Amino acid sequence: MSKRIEIDDELYRFIAGHTQHIGESASAILRRLLGLEAADKVTGKPSLVTSEPEQAATERKVFDVMSRIDLAGQRSVVARFLTILSMLHRCHSKSFKKVLEISGRDRQYFATSAEALEASGTSTNPKQIPDAPYFVVTNNNTTRKKSMLTQVALELGYSQSEAEKIRDFL
Repeated sequence: MSKRIEIDDELYRFIAGHTQHIGESASAILRRLLGLEAADKVTGKPSLVTSEPEQAATERKVFDVMSRIDLAGQRSVVARFLTILSMLHRCHSKSFKKVLEISGRDRQYFATSAEALEASGTSTNPKQIPDAPYFVVTNNNTTRKKSMLTQVALELGYSQSEAEKIRDFL
């Protein structure tokens, strides 16, 4: 039997941020995070939780940890943009530095400091990517942000069709 509880937005984002695959329930996520046994969907009996190897966790794709529901709470395009970049960093932290090579015709799009982005152009409005040591310009229009997301996804090894799906999250 299931019970309903109310949680605040911060807790919801925390739980949603630990999703490992699309469709994973909040109960399953919490059970995994707390080290509890998972309930078998068919029999209702507990099944043993196994933790995934550290290497597998770093090779996850963004689709394994993010869905449109995760972005629904973000009220602006910039907030969704930063959330998507944060999730990409979370899945590809070791190779994310490749995004530093992505730039526009006249300015850098990514840097390790806000000052570096401000020095590369006017009105860049740099913001730090949440939970990442990288900054991104945010005053571009939505079309440019989508293009940047596509470029980031391709740099991180996603196929063209996967990169377009990531772009469409925006």
